[in-house]
Amino acid sequence: MYTPPLARLIEQLQKLPGVGPKTAQRLALHILKRSDADAQALAKSIIDAKKQVGFCKVCFHLSAEPVCEICRNQNRENKVICVVADSRDVIALEKTREYKGKYHVLGGVISPMDGIGPEQLNVQSLVQRVNQEKTQEVILAISPSVEGETTTLYVGGLLKPFTKVTRIAFGLPMGGDLEYADEVTLARALEGRRELD
Repeated sequence: MYTPPLARLIEQLQKLPGVGPKTAQRLALHILKRSDADAQALAKSIIDAKKQVGFCKVCFHLSAEPVCEICRNQNRENKVICVVADSRDVIALEKTREYKGKYHVLGGVISPMDGIGPEQLNVQSLVQRVNQEKTQEVILAISPSVEGETTTLYVGGLLKPFTKVTRIAFGLPMGGDLEYADEVTLARALEGRRELD
């Protein structure tokens, strides 16, 4: 149906999250209509991002530097850490402009069905960080799925002996993701956080 190079492009685009066959076809055809310079710029930006973007050595958020911009920012509250599952959650919370502390990205949630246990996540580094930095509050901002709840309870249990542990209030349905919540809902969730039982 498609010439092999076009078929390969569509196949690669379909591997992106949320991109089905029709969207992949539409994107591929759009790319082909663009100038050679535009196509090369797109390819170069993908390659550059893949080569240059890694993880902050402090909080594990995506960064092109060893320490991310948020961790380097001296105006942020140092004694409060918001724990999230993924860098997308950091971006979503930053859009609210409500939270002024630091972050810690776990790199996922505990999911035994997928072979992900606490040892595959950035949990031990969080415990060490809370201890070393004498953190006054840890806010758990993990989506309220079954795996998210398991992760929240596990991490909260580890941190309670060292600091105050709260969790954000949710205006999200069970199984909802932080990245899809609007800024007002996330801002209110931060404001309505409560101490973990």
